[in-house]
Amino acid sequence: MPKPPRMRAAALTVTALLLPCLLVGCSDDDSGDEDLTAQELSWKDCPAPSQAQGGGGRPSPLPDNGSWQCATMKAPRDWDEPKGDTIDIDLIRAKSSGDENRRIGSLIFNFGGPGVSGVTTLPSFGDRYEKLRTRYDLVGFDPRGVGRSEPVRCESDQQLDAYFQQDPTPDDAAERTELLDSTKEFNDACEKNSEDMLPHVRTTEAARDMDLMRQVLGDDKLHYFGFSYGTELGGVYAHLFPKNVGRAVFDAVVDPTQNSEQGSLGQVKGFQLALDNFAEDCVSKTEDCPIGGTAQEVKDRMAKLLKDLDSKPIQGIFPRELTESAATNGIVQALYSQDLWQYLTQGLEEAYDGDGSTLMLLSDSLNGRSENGEYSNITAANISINCADYKPRYTPEDVERRLPEFRAASPLFGDAFAWSMLSCTDWPVAGAADHPDVSAPGSTPILVVGNTGDPATPYEGARRMAQTLGKGVGVELTYKGQGHGAYNGTSKCVHDAVNGYLLDGKVPAAGTVCS
Repeated sequence: MPKPPRMRAAALTVTALLLPCLLVGCSDDDSGDEDLTAQELSWKDCPAPSQAQGGGGRPSPLPDNGSWQCATMKAPRDWDEPKGDTIDIDLIRAKSSGDENRRIGSLIFNFGGPGVSGVTTLPSFGDRYEKLRTRYDLVGFDPRGVGRSEPVRCESDQQLDAYFQQDPTPDDAAERTELLDSTKEFNDACEKNSEDMLPHVRTTEAARDMDLMRQVLGDDKLHYFGFSYGTELGGVYAHLFPKNVGRAVFDAVVDPTQNSEQGSLGQVKGFQLALDNFAEDCVSKTEDCPIGGTAQEVKDRMAKLLKDLDSKPIQGIFPRELTESAATNGIVQALYSQDLWQYLTQGLEEAYDGDGSTLMLLSDSLNGRSENGEYSNITAANISINCADYKPRYTPEDVERRLPEFRAASPLFGDAFAWSMLSCTDWPVAGAADHPDVSAPGSTPILVVGNTGDPATPYEGARRMAQTLGKGVGVELTYKGQGHGAYNGTSKCVHDAVNGYLLDGKVPAAGTVCS
């Protein structure tokens, strides 16, 4: 999916990034004639996450005091040369807690991005997936290019600090040149530091890794739960291996029919909808909304704040200042989940008084920056995978022509999202296609869950995914709610439908609506 300004692509899972303050190496060899499907994984207690995975401590014990286990799986670096060099794919699992005789197999998760580490994210949901663990081993992984799976590396931490402060909405030729230069410097750094990996991080190759994973884990079918970009990965897998699909659920669904520009425009509309809902929610409270008397006033003050920050940043987290870019990132991060709206209100209230620290914490969370100033590789992986997947390359003139439509979709976000389309302009690897192919005739049913208030993967994408998967394959379920995704929320209706399918094979009626 396209990349919003100086931030990860908005097809991200959110809950693993809920701000702890406010609110987680590969080797090459020649595989020769080795049959990689016959490899045996060596499961051990998990180490602490690497910097590329986001740092932090070892995963907490499971609810039954069991331990998370980690292993590495060898996969071809280049699936067109399956007998060539291999890379290590990092895995994590929680073994099934139920009766072994009722165990279905492994349930593989992908939490989005692209670029989110499944090895660090899955344990953060440990208690939420306990019911699923009664019949499955829960398995997460770092896709190729991500975390510990041959991570793509681009700029240094210090360079990334500057990258994320770059003005995302150039007002004149000089600022436009600065933006283009900054983008090219980032892309050149990716080529310099990860040249061997950049051609091999496409979603089609990650899907082939998952089919190898299925075989190595000993499963006849791939049982899968994909969130956000994980729905695109799951759709590509279903297209490549329709006969190998077991029980699969897609939540927070990427629209597979859109190209980069269409996806970016759709996200602008999605985040504007979330902003509208946030503003209405604030002024509807019993107590006065501290950031505006009406919903329009809330949005007008936010727009003025961003305009003021464009010319005069305020103090953020010392020694960094809160710029327009950082504030935009912080707002976007908070709109991913209704749970974060209170922090957006707090951050705006503080920023109006000259304190940008809370908005900067939100921005840092979006960009994978830890308190010690180190970044995960999520931005590098996100851009690398998107640019390898999507063929279109845009020029400044393309953006200028499209600005009116983006501004009409969102006065607050339109300019920044439009200019973000330049992220792949100087990318050293050609994009694969205009959009992914997810048609999957012959697959078992795939449950597709769309959220009407989703800012990052707008609701319409779920219907298009269900239709494109094919008749009898895509089964759409609608959740009338807020935030990015549905299952990780509080809807009993959604939980019952998803659990009923994954655990008991009961496919909900197409068109089911939950609230």
